[in-house]
Amino acid sequence: MGRLVWLYLAWLVAIGATAGSLYFSEVRFFVPCALCWWQRIWMYPLVPLLGIATFRQDAQVWRYALPLSTVGLATSTYHYLIQKVPGLAPPASCAGGVPCTAQYIDWYGFVTIPLLAGIAFLLITVALTVLAVRGRAAGGA
Repeated sequence: MGRLVWLYLAWLVAIGATAGSLYFSEVRFFVPCALCWWQRIWMYPLVPLLGIATFRQDAQVWRYALPLSTVGLATSTYHYLIQKVPGLAPPASCAGGVPCTAQYIDWYGFVTIPLLAGIAFLLITVALTVLAVRGRAAGGA
């Protein structure tokens, strides 16, 4: 695959994750917890950022998009762990409404919204990493 295919893939994943997030909150009326909001903060800017880079064929976008996806991946991983490993959950309940340990969906006993977000962040992170490595290998900084 060409380098820019990875950029396009990352953008499509970001669009899908954002659409899924909006579907859960605006169609299914799931109220996001605090960590869900943080994951949105890391994901939503990736849509215009990667979209503009795709149209401009800017393979250097990994420099400012990769930090968003890696921090989002870390946030999703932590969120998933506190949902599935009770001993890791904070002792106090959420003061802002929905606790971060709440699981609106639990498909097959392990697929939750933070896992879906984490998979999206992982795919974006891998795509941007490949873009960066191939760019360096091709002589681009």
